[in-house]
Amino acid sequence: MLSSPRGHGGMVTAPHHLAAQAGLDVLREGGNAVEAMIAMAAAIPVVYPHMTAVGGDGFWLIDDGRGKPVAIDACGAAALALSPAWYRRQGHSAIPSRGPLAANTVAGTVSGWGAAYALSQTMGGKLPLSRLVEAGVHYAREGFPATDSQVRFTTEKLAECIDQPGFKAAFLPGGKVPTPGQRFRQPALGETIAKIGREGTESFYRGELSKAIAADLKRIGSPVALDDLTRHKAKVVKPLTVSVPGSRLYNMIPPTQGLASLLILAIFARIKPERCDGPEYVHALVEATKLAFRIRDKHVKDPAYMTVDPQSLLSDAKVASLVKEFDPNLAGPWPQPPKKGDTIWMGAIDAQGRSASFIQSIYWEFGSACVLPETGLLWQNRGTSFSLEKGAAQELMAGRKPFHTLNPAMAFFDDGRSMVYGTMGGDGQPQTQAMIFSRYAFYGMQPQAAVTAPRWLLGRTWGTATTKLRLESRFPASTISALKGMGHDLEVAAADYTDLMGHAGMIVRTPDAGGGKALLEGATDPRSDGQVGTF
Repeated sequence: MLSSPRGHGGMVTAPHHLAAQAGLDVLREGGNAVEAMIAMAAAIPVVYPHMTAVGGDGFWLIDDGRGKPVAIDACGAAALALSPAWYRRQGHSAIPSRGPLAANTVAGTVSGWGAAYALSQTMGGKLPLSRLVEAGVHYAREGFPATDSQVRFTTEKLAECIDQPGFKAAFLPGGKVPTPGQRFRQPALGETIAKIGREGTESFYRGELSKAIAADLKRIGSPVALDDLTRHKAKVVKPLTVSVPGSRLYNMIPPTQGLASLLILAIFARIKPERCDGPEYVHALVEATKLAFRIRDKHVKDPAYMTVDPQSLLSDAKVASLVKEFDPNLAGPWPQPPKKGDTIWMGAIDAQGRSASFIQSIYWEFGSACVLPETGLLWQNRGTSFSLEKGAAQELMAGRKPFHTLNPAMAFFDDGRSMVYGTMGGDGQPQTQAMIFSRYAFYGMQPQAAVTAPRWLLGRTWGTATTKLRLESRFPASTISALKGMGHDLEVAAADYTDLMGHAGMIVRTPDAGGGKALLEGATDPRSDGQVGTF
């Protein structure tokens, strides 16, 4: 049995150990879970630069310990200058996936740091923002050892990224792909993060820093202008929620696919098999995913353009109607339109039970691949998910928010336990959330065992073309054979552990574990470079 890290004083989990250490240091200084998460949010774009960036978007779930979480939407909108006709005038029939014309939405995540910081102060937070960003500033200025993951993805994506503005100077020290362990520095980014710490997050959008960013964007040819930055604000919103036996689950509202994550588990809870180690378990979750994705693809978009309340799609009647379509013996039709995406998820719970579930993204690895020359910001390409087709579900419109695969998760159990959990990985995010939650909550696996256990992916992510059902090679041959017999079009990955399945994490808090202390149990993903930090 895989043992989960345990602690009493506070716990963090992140897909890079230096980010986890940054959050743990803040907890040890007396900071709360939200302050710890801000520290990790500022550090992870530096030490995991191929997966996330300060020039991306972010979403939060935050609870003050009372089991009534709030959400932060820090998603940037499309530039006001944009329209399908604008791209066609540039000679494009679709939005480019890389380059300045892919850097077409505001980077919203820093506004989310600001909204979270304001909430942290209502929860007893006292540490200045300049302290919380210290680790990010330090590793950007002084450097850190490049990970195998960074080296691998730099190599794999080099051909499509190398000619984009600023990429070579930022990611190819000495003109070469770094080697694992090589010191990797980003001094311009370090100065930008330091300015955010000194001047506040507002400066990114409505201060001196915003002017420098806008000038940088104009210099490289991005359509995002100062007015776009100025009009952006993060929003504190009410999250989506649904009950399953024994717990209440929370996730992010549109334009994220949080709805799909909740729907998968709501459907699965009504059809779950007795065991989680056979083909019936995989089949039930895969079919629940297909049903949930159909609802997601029909409805989820910028909330300002939705005609249905997303919470209504989680009603008992709606879930029951979807369950009726489940066939325990036969795979349903597939594929649906695939979603791509890369990002990071991180979690934190402090000794008082305050918690944060956070996800931050640049969409694809390296986003637009554009690095702003003066500010050192790698800018996202989230807006490539827009369509130039008239009437499309995700039709490009000026000031419209793009669809997001991002969805941080949180759960509160009837017996008083609480949980933060999540993952990265495009279409894989809601699927992996369902796997790790169900293995823990419905089948009694320890957190680390639930995260480590073999996973699968239905659909496309990490730039792959296939939409087949892909399974890690640790699944028994009998399970694979049975799934094929049910009609699943599947393939088995070559590796026992592949980051194709995302980088997941989990923290569970049991409020009364004896001796007057709460018990914290956590997990990080062996597929990542992550760590659980606790004391």
